[in-house]
Amino acid sequence: MSKLSIIIQREFMTRAQKKSFILLTIFMPFLFAAIVFVPMLLAQINDDTTKNIAVVDHTQKYFHLFEDNESYHFHTAPQFKDEFLSDTSAVEAVVVIGADLIDYPKSLKIYSRREIPMDLQSYVETELSNFVRSEKLAAHGIEGLEHIIASSETDIEAETIKRSEDGSESFSNSGVAMAVGFFFTFLIYTFVMAYGSMVMQGVMEEKTNRIMEIMVSSVKPFELMMGKIIGIALVGFAQITIWGVMLAAIIAVVNMFIGGDAETAAMASNGAMQMGATPVPEVEPNEVMSVINSLPIAELAIMFVVYFIGGYLLYASFFAAVGASINSQEDSSQFVMPVVLIMVFSLYAAMGSAENTDGPLAFYASLFPLTSPIVMMVRIPFGVPLWQELLSVVLLFGSALGMVWISGRIYRVGVLMYGKKPTVKDLIKWIRL
Repeated sequence: MSKLSIIIQREFMTRAQKKSFILLTIFMPFLFAAIVFVPMLLAQINDDTTKNIAVVDHTQKYFHLFEDNESYHFHTAPQFKDEFLSDTSAVEAVVVIGADLIDYPKSLKIYSRREIPMDLQSYVETELSNFVRSEKLAAHGIEGLEHIIASSETDIEAETIKRSEDGSESFSNSGVAMAVGFFFTFLIYTFVMAYGSMVMQGVMEEKTNRIMEIMVSSVKPFELMMGKIIGIALVGFAQITIWGVMLAAIIAVVNMFIGGDAETAAMASNGAMQMGATPVPEVEPNEVMSVINSLPIAELAIMFVVYFIGGYLLYASFFAAVGASINSQEDSSQFVMPVVLIMVFSLYAAMGSAENTDGPLAFYASLFPLTSPIVMMVRIPFGVPLWQELLSVVLLFGSALGMVWISGRIYRVGVLMYGKKPTVKDLIKWIRL
């Protein structure tokens, strides 16, 4: 067995056998499922308490519009009283109509001790708006005017279809394609940040414990760095695979108890994360699957793996160099902050590129090595020319290999340096040695 494989095995087993890793791997899917499904289940539990709503109608023409329901009981009151909003009052809210809403549409007010319930506000506004609209139409004196206007209102909704060169057609939906792209983007971002930082922490711990002084006597520093990077990457792959299997099983079980909305809720939660993305339009479940099947699934899977590896290799080598250069966690912030800012910019660039995947921002950010792993995955579902993908991959792996070489030069000197906080001049000197 080569020295590199021994180091990889050591890094993998050391982290995979930790109690923290085992507990996180087991309980994280349940925590994620709880975050997604518990609010959904609680939202289905209705409050069976009927709340009293006082209506102060100074015009005496609108109170009859409000009908009691399971949530609210409306009763008229001659005038507004402060006692309505006292802590001991049985009145939940007070609706005050100060004047004729046709002439004074802003004379409607709703008072409450707490925040006004949205469903109450919506109900009151809708009922009054419809009534005022009918009154205004009736004032024109045209018989059946309201019916004429209602019948003329037609919602036109285009059915988007993707047609290939061979004439085959399939459903198309930019919202679904966007959600798929953001899902892969979020995976790469999370993996690179979490496990890249783990590389830095591992190097710092071994440097602090002086283990490096013993290890470098029999192994080249570059082999140590690559072994650590690859070993931690395998830990991440294993953890993500276990999470995926467990989440699929949990969703299947929950789906048996609460119906088909479980998968829809999970997909909606993933699309969010990603992170403040544009909301996905409502689509029938069968249409969602049709849209997903029409996407370049094989291309997405292949390019995801490629950018996954390239992005991790690029950033992990940087984190390894930082860990070897510093002596404490406090010193890492000044070196890590630029990388964090670049990663955050990548997310914003991906969000900005989603609506215009062929625009300048999307084009250049998907070619620039530090942002391409994040941005390109958003563009691929919408179709990217092959030459752009190849150029982006070449630039990414070229930069990654260059960063690995630079990090190796820093690593071989930095792991044995103690006490002194390095400057940029020192780092350049280490690279040239």
